[in-house]
Amino acid sequence: MAMADRLFLQRAEQRLAALPLPCSLRLPGGLCVGAAQPRFELVVRDIRALVHLAEGAIGKLAEDYVEGRLLIEGQLRDLMIAAPALLGLDPTKGPSNSLHWAWQRLRLGIRERINHSLAGDARQIRRHYDVSDDFYALWLDPRRVYSCAYFADPGMNLAQAQEAKLEHICKKLMLKPGDRFLDIGAGWGGLLIWAAQHHGVDATGITLSRNQHAHVNKLIQDNKLQGRARMLLQDYRQLDECQPFDKVASVGMCEHVGLNKLPAYFSKIHRLLKSGGMVMNHSITSGGTDNTQLGGGMGDFIEKYIFPGGQLAHVSLMMGTMARASIEVLDVECLRPHYARTLWHWADALEARLGEARRVLGAQADTVIRAYRMYLAGSAMGFEKGWMSLYQVLGTRPGEALDGAYPFNRDYMYRP
Repeated sequence: MAMADRLFLQRAEQRLAALPLPCSLRLPGGLCVGAAQPRFELVVRDIRALVHLAEGAIGKLAEDYVEGRLLIEGQLRDLMIAAPALLGLDPTKGPSNSLHWAWQRLRLGIRERINHSLAGDARQIRRHYDVSDDFYALWLDPRRVYSCAYFADPGMNLAQAQEAKLEHICKKLMLKPGDRFLDIGAGWGGLLIWAAQHHGVDATGITLSRNQHAHVNKLIQDNKLQGRARMLLQDYRQLDECQPFDKVASVGMCEHVGLNKLPAYFSKIHRLLKSGGMVMNHSITSGGTDNTQLGGGMGDFIEKYIFPGGQLAHVSLMMGTMARASIEVLDVECLRPHYARTLWHWADALEARLGEARRVLGAQADTVIRAYRMYLAGSAMGFEKGWMSLYQVLGTRPGEALDGAYPFNRDYMYRP
């Protein structure tokens, strides 16, 4: 073994020794180091993985796993218990070096101009959401609600908690029969269909995913909601403002918009709302005030394999941007623990159906499955640690309230 490789091995052994769970490391030549009875084992197939382990670059290690340079033998839950100690830094902190920070901001601005054009956003959304409807159906709930559930009762299963979340949003928005309701980034239609069926609204959803567009329009037909609900294949920037909406939901959208585009996004929502209308913004936020993605290479991993163009804003920035767009904030609720639990439900469901996932995905199966295994379990751990969070922010376009009054209390929070 070369001298440099020995140095990296020594540093990797030191990191393994500091982990809260026993772990071992196996090198390409067969050399094993670490615990004699490990809870999990890292099998290095390319020396680059050893370098990344020595440096605590867990985002790069995740990439090594996806690309087959590193094997993980054991339970992903055990790996996620060990990962924070392996990282050895706070991933919510921005760069301490001012020059590095300035470079990061410049890089971010250039990337946003490229990624968040009309064509760029469409390409990125389709890359993620059009992987395979059948793949997502394996580990999401029956309604395919791909956002944080709301475990109003600790005994709820995932399907029940997702329905509770849909109703939670509808109650916050005070939906009533006849309301013109817009769901921006409507996914597979869970909220759109729920609002039309249970609250009698006239529901419009938009998406850039062709698969979701086709799926939801079939749901509308199957549920005989023609004339009361519709799903459009359209960018939010192209929505007609001539007929404003009573209520707007933005669930999991801000993560795709881009930080520099957030002011324009909320200004657009303001113009789409009637005077006195309400908007519910449900979005993942950064755990730190200065970082737009997780450190340790984790943000770069998610950008490369899961959400190209995705960026996170701190909730304070989100609320300030809404206020500057003349949207008054009425209520703020943190659902971070709910999202950690949701993600573990998804991760466990995928783990239980890996064979089916391979059959569904075909030639791309190995790379996609490894990426999603790491993404789901890693995100669950990130929400548990507070590296990321999730907030529902209820706002209004100030004016005469459509219902004669805004919500004066939070009773909706206590009725599943």
